[in-house]
Amino acid sequence: MNIVQTIRDETRSFLANTAIIDGDCSIAYGQLLEQISQLGRLLAERKIGPGQRIAFHCGDGIDYVVGSLALLECGAAVVPVADNITDQEVTETMQRIDVHGVLAHSKIASASGETITDTFRWHPRAASGESDDLCLKMGAAFIRFSSGTTGESKGVVLSHQSIIDRTDAANRGLGISNNDVILWVLSMSHHFVVSILLFLRKGATIVVANQFFPFSLLEAAKKHPVTFIYASPVHYHLLGMSDAVLAEALSKVRLAISTSMKMAAPVSARFKEKFGFAPAEAYGIIEIGLPFINTEPARAPVGTVGRVLPDYQLQIVNPDTDGIGEVHIKGQGMFDAYFSPWQPRDKCTGDGWFHTGDLGRVDENGLLYLLGRSKTVLVCAGMKVFPEEVEQVINTMSGVKESMVFGRDHPQFGQVPIAKIVIAGDVAEPENLIAELRGFCCQKLSAYKVPVEFLRVDSLPKTPSGKIARAVGGQG
Repeated sequence: MNIVQTIRDETRSFLANTAIIDGDCSIAYGQLLEQISQLGRLLAERKIGPGQRIAFHCGDGIDYVVGSLALLECGAAVVPVADNITDQEVTETMQRIDVHGVLAHSKIASASGETITDTFRWHPRAASGESDDLCLKMGAAFIRFSSGTTGESKGVVLSHQSIIDRTDAANRGLGISNNDVILWVLSMSHHFVVSILLFLRKGATIVVANQFFPFSLLEAAKKHPVTFIYASPVHYHLLGMSDAVLAEALSKVRLAISTSMKMAAPVSARFKEKFGFAPAEAYGIIEIGLPFINTEPARAPVGTVGRVLPDYQLQIVNPDTDGIGEVHIKGQGMFDAYFSPWQPRDKCTGDGWFHTGDLGRVDENGLLYLLGRSKTVLVCAGMKVFPEEVEQVINTMSGVKESMVFGRDHPQFGQVPIAKIVIAGDVAEPENLIAELRGFCCQKLSAYKVPVEFLRVDSLPKTPSGKIARAVGGQG
């Protein structure tokens, strides 16, 4: 079983269709698959094959798809390396996953080794080989670090079969077809398996619009007859606020998925007011796939990620009096193992349920609401404070770029919330803004949720996938 062969089989009727539009360049499915074959043959000549783990270091676009799928077709497991991380982080990734080499785009400044095409360079590495048989037997296709928001990420192993299963499951909610034109604005290094591979399986056209933010996003939205958007709240905020994109530009969109972070109600409202439809929030987890999609955003309240998709099951474990408990999920296409240290899925999940670490509740209509992480929730005077909820309020204040809320021990109250604030660069009097934040929060939050202290910082620590690294930043 190989996901690339699946793509070949399922796109035989669409070979003349446009697969990817990347700026002024475009490529049809037939051309794309031929380029994958050509690169795959060159990689096979260098003994790259099943059981091996290859770090892939490349910017987004047509070349990213060609390189990653060529490695997959050879049977190697792709270890994605984002193009914006440091040389030290690249080295750490190579060591932790014990890769057999690096396939890097020639435009990467640190790329070294043998030139195998005008586009790619190959740098072999001596691996210990200790996990080769495990990866081979499992049919490993991807090894990707989880977000690591509350601790060290582990290296999530996904097999070809798991990828096929989870893309099948996700499409029960997304309904992707060869008629879709996808507006793509996220990082391929962090969003690829349930999205890009699914789009390719179904013969859709992918418009890459993330390379010169925000200009490429705005231009692509105006230029192409987009039917489907896969983006974060940041992108929806920009589209909603920009005068450069008129309402009719997105008139053909049938579904707009919001992922990566919780969407603030004002962002959703502004987007809906302008374009006539609301983004649909989704809940994706690298270990699971995409088990929740709010496919009815026009009728469902803002803040829900919808009902569980047919191929998954949900449990709310140890709920409190408000029905809030930890979210456990199981279903089709779950991860196969953790690589570092190696743990097969059955050793991690026990009874088959994946413990997400997220806290949530389900309403009377079966809609799931996510409220925060079980490891980050604070208890102030016996009351639960979800940092994400407080951050969402803080981030709506004009002049605030981003924030992070964490708990500080308190002798009487147990814990009290503290906020770190990053101020936008164009704010004339940042200290005045900090002073006004308390009153702003008091208008919108219960008193026990309002941070007792607001700390101005230049930046917040981030994980490789761009999320706030709370284990690092939650210190006052």
